[in-house]
Amino acid sequence: MPDVLWTAQEIADATGGKVAGDFVVNGVSIDTRSVEAGDLFVPLVGARDGHDFVGQAVANGATGVLAAKPVDAPAVMVADTFKALEALGVAARERAPRCKRGAVTGSVGKTSVTRAVEAGLRLAGKAHASVKSYNNHIGVPLTLARMPRDTERAVFEIGMNHADEITPLSGFVKPHAVAITTVGPVHLENFPDGEAGVARAKAEIFAGLQPGGIAVLNADNRWFDVLKGEAEKAGATVWSFGEAVGATARLIGFSAEGEGATVSVDLRGEVLSFPIRQTGVHWGPNSLCVLLMLEALDVPRETALAALAAFAPIEGRGAEKTIRIDGGAFTLVDESYNANPVSMQAALKTLGARKIAGRRIVVLTDMLELGESSDRFHAELAGPIERANVDTVFLAGVHMKSLWEALPPTRRGGYAEVTEKLTAILAGAIRPGDVVMVKGSNGSRAGVLAGALAALDLGEQD
Repeated sequence: MPDVLWTAQEIADATGGKVAGDFVVNGVSIDTRSVEAGDLFVPLVGARDGHDFVGQAVANGATGVLAAKPVDAPAVMVADTFKALEALGVAARERAPRCKRGAVTGSVGKTSVTRAVEAGLRLAGKAHASVKSYNNHIGVPLTLARMPRDTERAVFEIGMNHADEITPLSGFVKPHAVAITTVGPVHLENFPDGEAGVARAKAEIFAGLQPGGIAVLNADNRWFDVLKGEAEKAGATVWSFGEAVGATARLIGFSAEGEGATVSVDLRGEVLSFPIRQTGVHWGPNSLCVLLMLEALDVPRETALAALAAFAPIEGRGAEKTIRIDGGAFTLVDESYNANPVSMQAALKTLGARKIAGRRIVVLTDMLELGESSDRFHAELAGPIERANVDTVFLAGVHMKSLWEALPPTRRGGYAEVTEKLTAILAGAIRPGDVVMVKGSNGSRAGVLAGALAALDLGEQD
């Protein structure tokens, strides 16, 4: 049986609630679809009232409920379940005083970097981390509330799409080390001053940094000096990564081959080369960010390098599949989880650098939340597409029409305003030997196209 995460009395003590039926739990869930046996179910009130689903949560295995209304189950009764979840997260942090905590944010790459840091933490000892992309005002307290009391190291992903969102989340985590992977043109529609506003919002991660904490920053990013200044105002020691001269971890080489790459770095004057299971060029600097974060969280270097060597691409963020079709197979590169101008350019550069037998094909859907400059950002992808020697381009979405019009006719494979209408066009256009990359914002349903291409696999249809 798993170790007890919380007793009912501990939950009551943490939240100021009252026990109404004794119980113990091994996990915490806010969604009946993810409830596991032994969980605490926290019914939040939003567009729908989570209390309406308590019966389903109990049927799925929840042993207790953190409730603000009478429920037919063992419960701790509180005035506000969301505030109680926050309090439970704070209590989890406070009862693990020796836990070294890290936090990661950034316009691009924060989920992958968080997962890679997590891999190193788990190799080093008892570790805890965000699941999926639980990085907002609900996800961060939830992740904290799930943290076992004997955790030695933890890493949290922190996201935002408006100003003043990261500050309270950093305050919950109170990290000993933070990383900002990069700052780019993301969520611009919510920032009247554009990227400058995004940079300031990302700098909010320093708000909760523990005294003497470490800030790991991208030395190649145009906002590095701004972020460095804000970090130092918060009392942080700044470590940097990238190709810039003077970076703490300076990238001096990246060579992709097969299903991985070799990274070379000048780390404080010491030259190292190490393998990674990634081929994306952005994983040159990303791996250095991970290396520095693991060092800041007291993970031995050999453990960090072993984790990087074993860490595979995440589904929807560069994972590759071989899809068997009549006459052979093609390679599907699934980048469908998210997209913005920075990540689009990095993905296209990676595609252009790889050696292939057939054609380079890209399937792109709209990048979202780019504000008034959205059509311009989409049209400007024509340049990176040309430099990557992409043979054929398939596009879906209202904003991708601007890119379609900027492409030469020789590269146009197909366009549809509605994502789903592109699937039939794609099915008849792919040939054996092709490398097909699918990328777009999650909200523009790029995953539908990645799924449709994966479904072409004759092996899956047998």
